[in-house]
Amino acid sequence: MSLALIEELMDRAWPAPDREDSGGWVMRAANGVTQRANSVWPREQARDDGSAIRAATQWYRSRRLPLIVQVFDDERSTGLNAVLDAQRFTRQSETLIMVRPGGALSGAPSDGWPNDVEISEEPSEEWLRLWWSVDGRGGDAELEIARKILVSCPSVYALVRDDDRVPAAVGRLALVDGKGGIYCMATAPGHRRQGFGRRVLDTLLEAGSDRGVTGFWLLVMASNTGAQALYEGAGFAEHGRYLYRQARPRPALSGC
Repeated sequence: MSLALIEELMDRAWPAPDREDSGGWVMRAANGVTQRANSVWPREQARDDGSAIRAATQWYRSRRLPLIVQVFDDERSTGLNAVLDAQRFTRQSETLIMVRPGGALSGAPSDGWPNDVEISEEPSEEWLRLWWSVDGRGGDAELEIARKILVSCPSVYALVRDDDRVPAAVGRLALVDGKGGIYCMATAPGHRRQGFGRRVLDTLLEAGSDRGVTGFWLLVMASNTGAQALYEGAGFAEHGRYLYRQARPRPALSGC
């Protein structure tokens, strides 16, 4: 899969409810819920990065949101990064894009474990609560926005429980044009390093293969080496990177 295709798949797998395509830059907003859904996707190089940034600033300001730009690590971002550096945009959340071909992975570490991972086409309340307790920022109102983002794309949701029937780990497989994106992998703190995450991952890969998925992608923080090892063990390899660049807040004017 090319990076251009993966960018398109990523956008469709996590669709912002409020969006506008302006000169090849896609502005996305979701009341501040997740960086991905509240950032500019510079799908095409702007003719004038400075003008594009000014227009994007106004768009987000009208929604009372900071300007955040999702910048991919490739040659087309050189000019954009120079302008963002000059305006002192921060660098946040460096993320790896990892891919693997479709098909089952032989010899997976979860072979022989009971096949008791629950799968569904809608996120249950238990699924949502566990994922949000690990990755969420906010309360019930923000969780409802996140739920609407999730269900805007056909997906498979996986949940595994411990021996006491307590939810231990969850994950999501977004289905877009015959490709599958692994999202929302989350394990409760008390259940980590016990294989629950791998069981969820293997189940989602199997569900994708059963549905004819020809290739998978996922996104993982560059700092999360443990998760990267898990994904490498399942056949994923790094294919690109991106980070978020956010405008610094302007100091408030003095009242004097």
